[in-house]
Amino acid sequence: MKKIIVFASFYPKKKKIKEVKEIILAMVSPTRLEEGNEIYNFYEEKNNEGKIISFHLFEVYKSSAALDFHRNTSHYKNYRSKIVDLLDRPIE
Repeated sequence: MKKIIVFASFYPKKKKIKEVKEIILAMVSPTRLEEGNEIYNFYEEKNNEGKIISFHLFEVYKSSAALDFHRNTSHYKNYRSKIVDLLDRPIE
């Protein structure tokens, strides 16, 4: 089986940075507990003035089935339903 690597980037609307961060951070613990997840790390990117400009998730799953399982969990569906409207552009 091939491992699946995901690098997701989030660009929050200026007044939604805190809310986006909270939604993403709420995903870390339940995702790390999934049997098929190997890595689920959160990063934030700041500009030269120290202001947050984006968030990133680096994810590794044991297989495509593990990623499919992740995308069908309640925590994933809940996060997706909340986050899209808080972003300046689609998740990359």
